[in-house]
Amino acid sequence: MIKSMTGFGKAELELPSKKITIEIKSLNSKQIDLNTRVPSIYRGKELEVRALLSNKLVRGKIDFSIFVEHTGDTINYSINKGLATKYYEAIQDLAEEINQQNFSNYLPIVLKMPDVLKTEKEDFNEEEWVIIERSIVDALIQVDEFRTQEGQGLEKEFNNHIQIILDLLDSIEPHEKARIEQVKERIQRNLKEISEDVKFDQNRFEQELIYYIEKIDITEEKVRLKKHCDYFLETMNDEMAGGKKLNFISQEIGREINTLGSKANDVSLQKIVIQMKDELEKIKEQLFNIL
Repeated sequence: MIKSMTGFGKAELELPSKKITIEIKSLNSKQIDLNTRVPSIYRGKELEVRALLSNKLVRGKIDFSIFVEHTGDTINYSINKGLATKYYEAIQDLAEEINQQNFSNYLPIVLKMPDVLKTEKEDFNEEEWVIIERSIVDALIQVDEFRTQEGQGLEKEFNNHIQIILDLLDSIEPHEKARIEQVKERIQRNLKEISEDVKFDQNRFEQELIYYIEKIDITEEKVRLKKHCDYFLETMNDEMAGGKKLNFISQEIGREINTLGSKANDVSLQKIVIQMKDELEKIKEQLFNIL
């Protein structure tokens, strides 16, 4: 069973004075690449969160966010009245000096001045974090389910592409006998074109012809290609199937296809090899997204 690295999970929870939303987004990456956005009150738990994400998601570009929306009536900021009064008096004095007596609405300006509004630091609540951590796990489960569903779609595509390669491999056989005859005829024709009077040892000619035919024989390549394709399907259905292992197998498949192409010596076989390469490229494109 294969899994995609693409996934998304979201969990929301209501606490007495706040609403918390957790989002996890996963995309493909060669290694684990974590990007976390955690409010300052929970910053002390960030390392634990990163370890949890790494263990559960293994690989991918991961974006993790915790959003906090305060919903209670509790005021979490205060006004520094003494400092605000000083700002107010200073602005008023300045207005009089520059003869701006018609303007008196200084309060909005004062409230925007540095350190007038002070946010009160919220105390960390361990019991609250336990609830949040459960929601993080819920979001991770959603990501895993998403990855599994995406993987099932990719599995169907891989099965289809591999089956096409195997069908193309079977289609080579009818061309092989004709290919050998064409090679014989071409060599004999070339000999005649050199000179009608050239005499050669027929036995030696047969020996050289056999040697040449053995060099372009593709039996071993066909056997290995079939085994690699079967191993790809077998690995894909394994519980521990991974993108890296499937990528290695696809490289071996590509090596055998390339060897078939170099030995083909026949237009019909070359066309089949090109079709195989096209299917293999489609597999390789999607392998980057496999966990």
